[in-house]
Amino acid sequence: MDNLTHSLVGALLGQTGLKRKTGLAMPALIIGANLPDVDAACFFWLDGLEHLGFRRGITHGPPALVLLPLVLAGLLYVFDRWQTKRGKRPGGRPPVRFGWLYALAFIGCLTHPALDWLNVYGIRLLEPFSSRWFYGDTLFIIDVWLWGLMGFATWWSLRQEKRGGTWRKTARQALAIGLVYIGVNGWYTSVKANMLQDAFGGGATVIASPVPGAFWDREGLIGHAPNRWSTAPTDRGTLHLEGDPITSQPCRWPGEVADSTDAEVRAFLFWSRAPFAERAPDGSVLLRDARFYDPRARDRFTVELPDIRCEELPAN
Repeated sequence: MDNLTHSLVGALLGQTGLKRKTGLAMPALIIGANLPDVDAACFFWLDGLEHLGFRRGITHGPPALVLLPLVLAGLLYVFDRWQTKRGKRPGGRPPVRFGWLYALAFIGCLTHPALDWLNVYGIRLLEPFSSRWFYGDTLFIIDVWLWGLMGFATWWSLRQEKRGGTWRKTARQALAIGLVYIGVNGWYTSVKANMLQDAFGGGATVIASPVPGAFWDREGLIGHAPNRWSTAPTDRGTLHLEGDPITSQPCRWPGEVADSTDAEVRAFLFWSRAPFAERAPDGSVLLRDARFYDPRARDRFTVELPDIRCEELPAN
């Protein structure tokens, strides 16, 4: 999920009362909830699409979820001591307890892969022990409804806290509603995926992909061999057996790709869940992914193969 969602989850956890456990609890929760995304630093040393083979991996796996909170807790503890030594420590800050700092940073970190698992992008939950990708297909990577719920609840809880109201209850209720919302969306995705599988047969690969801003809708993606992907509505009454081809200019999957030593190609193949080849305007080949396909542009998940010519796929 996006970092605003991660931050709001950390803030709401603090507003449930956890922020009273130790000084600097809110930074531990909010930063911890975003900390696995430290792998975004890879953009400084990786080129092009090489980041696809690195992100949502090692920093989202079990060892990192234990070690990253430890580093964060240590830094916050040292920061508190540094402020104290310089006489700039806020007088209203409760005593800092390292054990609680670590526990809260750990809780914050755990929420991160749990949320990242919910979308179609995928996450390697078991790195470095396994490089398998996991997909929840439950929410779009940016969910404005969660933003609204958690953003309002955080603001209202803080407002109630200032006025001496039941601020903890507000945060707990918002988190409970959020969990129900996620659960219902997961169930809905499962229903739509099963519907697609029944319509297109056991041989097809199907993905019921959440739609931006519309939690009540799913985009059906159907993979047909060889190298064909199509879309289909998820309304049982309008399903048709072939679906609408996702591109009108498909290419035969280039044989050279499987043995390619190009770092971008290998990263793309490692990451891609719904790959296909498309004809570029100059007649060469583009590698794309049906999950993030925009026919109007070459999106940021497109690999260009300028030295390989497009060979048309045979008719069905």
